[in-house]
Amino acid sequence: MKEKSANGILSTTIEKVRDLVDVSTIIGEPITLPDGLTIIPVSKVTYGFASGGSDFPSKNNVELFGGAGGAGITINPVAFIVVKDGEVTIKHIISNENAVERAVTMVPEMFDKVVNFVNKKKENEAEIPAEETAE
Repeated sequence: MKEKSANGILSTTIEKVRDLVDVSTIIGEPITLPDGLTIIPVSKVTYGFASGGSDFPSKNNVELFGGAGGAGITINPVAFIVVKDGEVTIKHIISNENAVERAVTMVPEMFDKVVNFVNKKKENEAEIPAEETAE
């Protein structure tokens, strides 16, 4: 591979990664068992790219270019979609997440709990004056 620019190096790197990863990497091929159970694997794909280059000065009018590019890919299974008798369920794979990932995934659940707590408190406060006026 002889590229003449950093842009060319990055383009070639992206093309090579595109050849490796397609949609079937994320949503896998369905596995059908004899009892009618179908299992579809689901994965999380993370990738990153880097490239760089430089034109070097030359005493004669020859263009000198040096550069490199690279990419990294991580594929982690995260769940299985299970289809049985027309019912679809998702079975998550428990992974060892770090503390930050756990906190981020807990935010929506914690937000719902706080909202429910505040709403119940407002309902209770609204009921107290109504009971006092009834006496």
